[in-house]
Amino acid sequence: MKTSFLSKLDQIGFTASALCAVHCALMPFVITLLPLIGLEFLSSPWVEIAVISLSVVVGISSLIPSYLKFHRKCGPILLLVLGFILIFGTHLLGFHDMEPVLVPLGGLTIAAAHFINWKLTRAHRHSCYTSSENK
Repeated sequence: MKTSFLSKLDQIGFTASALCAVHCALMPFVITLLPLIGLEFLSSPWVEIAVISLSVVVGISSLIPSYLKFHRKCGPILLLVLGFILIFGTHLLGFHDMEPVLVPLGGLTIAAAHFINWKLTRAHRHSCYTSSENK
């Protein structure tokens, strides 16, 4: 995969994860207003499952190839896993009282993983480009 494609995946992953965090943080406050503006589907469990599934696919598709081909730093992958542990742990282990805090924190952690991965991949690509110019 080209680095530009991986960079785009990181940008999509960062944006989607940040929006997910905002969505999860605001949902307890706006859930009663959603039917009034025709957006009640946003509170559906299927929307949440779809967004989480998309995040898993984008995260794996972006971070694993970047790790293997470019920077070899485990930090972004560990952050990605931690973010998903926070999200899945909250839902599956019944920490529903902490959901407004833990799920957005998981989304922000996943966003941070994409951002750091993007920076590491970009820095590696830049260092490879400048070292090839010096030869």
